[in-house]
Amino acid sequence: MNDLSANLNGLRKKYREIFKKSAEEIAKRIDELRPANVDGDFLDAGNSEWNRAVLKMFDEEIARDIYIKWQEILAYRKMFKCNNCATCCNLACSEFSPEQLKLKAQNGDRFANQFLSVFIPYESKSEAQKVYPEYIKMLDENKEDEVYFYHCPKLSDCKLCTDYENRPQICRDFPDNPLSILPESCGFYEWKQEVEPVALLCHSMMEIIEFYKEKLCTSSQD
Repeated sequence: MNDLSANLNGLRKKYREIFKKSAEEIAKRIDELRPANVDGDFLDAGNSEWNRAVLKMFDEEIARDIYIKWQEILAYRKMFKCNNCATCCNLACSEFSPEQLKLKAQNGDRFANQFLSVFIPYESKSEAQKVYPEYIKMLDENKEDEVYFYHCPKLSDCKLCTDYENRPQICRDFPDNPLSILPESCGFYEWKQEVEPVALLCHSMMEIIEFYKEKLCTSSQD
């Protein structure tokens, strides 16, 4: 049996290692942009020339590279295909309750609207647990917030979609994030395993530059 909690802890450890290396690399690139005869930190409000150079590097170099890598990841996904394990159809999870999703859909949230066009809530957690018990166990051990479970009523007994041609975009794109937890039975599991290191690198670099941007915005307002 695949121990998802152990896998999750391993992923967290791997991410911490990648995050540290990414932070060191970005710090090195920031320092390389330091203007001559400038002391202190680039976050200092007085270092406007350095601030601008770093922001330009974030937006025109790092963010661009992240975007390119992510597009490559999604393009590579096309080399794999669904093998009809139906786990994604039988067990969709959301941090939002059905009532919250309906409210979001009424307010124009496109994803919530599509989600509700496909999935209906399970009457109980025990029903969802029958589909993927290891996943529910992992959530119980690691998730602090409430999680709501849904399923698609259009699935046939043969695990095939009875309205396949009209399936919404969220179904066509799934899985669109290699950092999602997928069962080994999923046809995209191998894709996830192969691209996961690059996806973690992209995520860490985006998180770091967003942190710096927020700090720069705060320092400029002081």
